[in-house]
Amino acid sequence: MAPRAEKRWIFLILSLIASFAIVPIMGQTTQNINILFVNEVDNNLANVAVEVALNYVKKNPQLGLSVDMMYIEGNRTDSKDLLQALNSLNYYTHAQVMPPADMIPQVIRSIIIYMNITNAAILYDNTFVMDHKYKALLQNIPTRHVITSIADDRDRANQIEKLRNLDINNFFVLGSLASIKQVLESAKNEYFERNFAWHVITQEQKDLTCNVENATIMFLRPMSDSSSKDRLGSIRTTYNLKQEPQITGFFYFDLTLRALIAIKNILQSGSWPSNMKYITCEDYDGTNTPNHTIDLKTAFSEVTEPTTFGPFEIPKGAKVPFNGNTYMKFDMDINAVSIRSGASVNTRNLGTWEASLSAPINVANEAEIKNLTADVVYRVYTVVQAPFIMRDPTAPKGFKGYCIDLLNKIAEIVEFDYEIREVEDGKFGNMNENGEWNGIVRKLIDKQADIGLGSMSVMAERETVIDFTVPYYDLVGISIMMQLPSTPSSLFKFLTVLETNVWLCILAAYFFTSFLMWVFDRYSPYSYQNNREKYKNDDEKREFNIKECLWFCMTSLTPQGGGEAPKNLSGRLVAATWWLFGFIIIASYTANLAAFLTVSRLDTPVESLDDLSKQYKILYAPLNGSSAMTYFQRMADIEAKFYEIWKEMSLNDSLTAVERSKLAVWDYPVSDKYTKMWQAMLEAGLPNSLEEAVQRIRNSTSASGFAFLGDATDIRYQVLTNCDLQMVGEEFSRKPYAIAVQQGSPLKDQFNNAILMLLNRRELEKLKEQWWKNDDVQNKCEKPDDQSDGISIQNIGGVFIVIFVGIGMACITLLFEFWYYKYRNNSKVIDIVESSEQQQHQVTVVKNVRPAGKLIKQDSLKDATKGNYQTLRTRTLMPNLSKFQPRF
Repeated sequence: MAPRAEKRWIFLILSLIASFAIVPIMGQTTQNINILFVNEVDNNLANVAVEVALNYVKKNPQLGLSVDMMYIEGNRTDSKDLLQALNSLNYYTHAQVMPPADMIPQVIRSIIIYMNITNAAILYDNTFVMDHKYKALLQNIPTRHVITSIADDRDRANQIEKLRNLDINNFFVLGSLASIKQVLESAKNEYFERNFAWHVITQEQKDLTCNVENATIMFLRPMSDSSSKDRLGSIRTTYNLKQEPQITGFFYFDLTLRALIAIKNILQSGSWPSNMKYITCEDYDGTNTPNHTIDLKTAFSEVTEPTTFGPFEIPKGAKVPFNGNTYMKFDMDINAVSIRSGASVNTRNLGTWEASLSAPINVANEAEIKNLTADVVYRVYTVVQAPFIMRDPTAPKGFKGYCIDLLNKIAEIVEFDYEIREVEDGKFGNMNENGEWNGIVRKLIDKQADIGLGSMSVMAERETVIDFTVPYYDLVGISIMMQLPSTPSSLFKFLTVLETNVWLCILAAYFFTSFLMWVFDRYSPYSYQNNREKYKNDDEKREFNIKECLWFCMTSLTPQGGGEAPKNLSGRLVAATWWLFGFIIIASYTANLAAFLTVSRLDTPVESLDDLSKQYKILYAPLNGSSAMTYFQRMADIEAKFYEIWKEMSLNDSLTAVERSKLAVWDYPVSDKYTKMWQAMLEAGLPNSLEEAVQRIRNSTSASGFAFLGDATDIRYQVLTNCDLQMVGEEFSRKPYAIAVQQGSPLKDQFNNAILMLLNRRELEKLKEQWWKNDDVQNKCEKPDDQSDGISIQNIGGVFIVIFVGIGMACITLLFEFWYYKYRNNSKVIDIVESSEQQQHQVTVVKNVRPAGKLIKQDSLKDATKGNYQTLRTRTLMPNLSKFQPRF
């Protein structure tokens, strides 16, 4: 059975030496000493050590001792009977020496002071006495701590989990190596990461072993005095004192032997009084303590017998009490043990600690021991929602956004590190009908999270279970996001202003008018072509053939005008009628084109929450589990409660007729706006994520649209980064955003100070500017606000195409004309000139006397006919040339 240390109740009640008492019985004045040995049940190591000490006395006659011993065992349950049994004996001197198990826990105080640890869990087994140290061990040290015994196998893992949920990440384990191994193997692997620190302390001198995957642990164990190693080895082998822990066994051995020798010396010196006064426990009232003259402190310190494990520290000076200040001196070896896959792979010495009530640790490797401290790493849970929190595998923590930048700036001020995770259900936290919470709030309540980060609204019901910092973002309301009405663009949009049949009618009117004008000019006796002599002196001489009529009607529809009008009155009436028709068509077309483009931009079916609630064509819903959902649900519940109150008042029989008449109204006095809206939201179905809501908006049509109701910051960012979305209406139900922490957490005050500092330095405004105005994603999208009120090139570009097509046709026509003239019309008929009488009936035709494509002047022709007849040939024409009329 594992050795048990002495219990404090024995010291307090019996005032014994260690866990036993050595009391000289009255009447014995020789060196034969009768000893009363009082021990606790199951403290077998003390029994063995005392027996070895008695055996050592017998085998060393030079000590001059003969000892007879009486044994008494006691425990907590029979302490009263034990006290009565001892009171029946006469004893009058006592001394107390602190055992190693009572001194070793003091190293925890030294470690905490040196490493500035702010929280600690101290676990111990039955090899250490800690009952009396709950208040004294870390007194006057600002360290939040828990001291508790190690739980059994069934509850050990749950015990560590509960301590972690108390925001403790520094663990001290005092016990045997077997107990330490069980505790370490009960902890989760994540509890050995850099934000945790483990310190294991034992009285045994063996190496640390445990089945842990990856851990670095501070390991402390006692070391014997170097000058006493030979004596220790001799006692172990000669007297078979090999029980563990050695430090406790040899402490009992040395203490028993030195106490016996001290009493022998007192007896030999004659300092032991023969008529000592003593008092029983019943007679003691706290003021009648007998005045003893035996100086056991001096006798104990004057013993020359060497110690086996370490010397005893005895306080100097008469004012320093012997009891409670005397202990065995020894050193604790401090090592860093690295364990990988259950095996110890490396052990590094960090320093030593000399057993004392207030001695500091002696550090040999300061850098290494600092690495064993638990880093201040807070657990952050969040919900991904751009631009506050966005996934980014390239970022140091795997996330980026406004809140990440904010937390990094706070960490620079408060000095901490953090690890961030997404909450599993993707919710900030709502309470169900049973009062149970989900999301980030649940994590904070269960102590699984230290910080709740994101666009989390401050709500009254949340503040009853968690704490919020000062707001880091202005009041944010709920807004509406819908699909931006898209106007179909077309290069020939100007043609769609009029219907196709109208364009066909205009075209038909154009050809009909052109043809009618040609007929009138052809048959009117007052037209130019039928009255050339009359108009031969006019500057404008225009013959309205088919080509000219088509050109006149076409140009009359333009600001250029149609040019010279017909000479005949009938033709002018046709032209005037066409002008009036063209004016009306052009004016109507221009007005309708402007109205057509303007109306297409102003097609917004919903402009406020009231508009949304009064229609049934567009579906709408908030995010499932969001603060917006809670708002509409609560508003609907309030309307229902108000209705019940009004109904109870109206149907109350205790009211008088006058009072009841005041409640009798035709119209329902309580609005049911939110009740209907909440019902419509449930029927439409609440999206579970912002991405799902955006997709539903994009999939909606003009026949069945969808509107999303959410936080204005989220909607504003979506609108800035998506060209097909728009923000509609004003914000309502405005709430601030803040960082959530555990209720009563000291982080609240620390974060408050940091946020206020950032606010005063205008850092928060810079972050808003960065994520809502200078975002790279936003710059890639053309915003509706950047568009002018004019006609876009997408809608009027067809006009330019018409120009290009016209120019292209003109170029093709020019080429055709050139080709036709050069290759198809080389022979030209010229004006006939009168020849000589011999050639009166002949017509001279000139052929191939000019370069291709050039006309020959008449003078040149005459010269050619006179001197170069070889290039000419004659052609006999019709005999009746007197009737011939020239064509040109």
